Amino acid sequence: MKASHDIGARTASAWYRQPVLWLGAFIFAASLAGCVWLIAVSVRYADTPLTTSSHAVFGVPVTAHSAPPPPADPPAPRP
Repeated sequence: MKASHDIGARTASAWYRQPVLWLGAFIFAASLAGCVWLIAVSVRYADTPLTTSSHAVFGVPVTAHSAPPPPADPPAPRP
């Protein structure tokens, strides 16, 4: 295999001359900036409670259901 000593061929294939890499880096940076912006905006505004007439929102109970207490004495062992 013969090594190429042409400086033009080496710089044309350098990583920073590939537009797809710059596009990927831009999309990654924009998505991170969007996440930071969304977190900053969500901290600024309070979460208002929902006003519902029933005890469920979208079929999910608003409060936890209380289970009946366990029996006081354990069942008698079978012979």
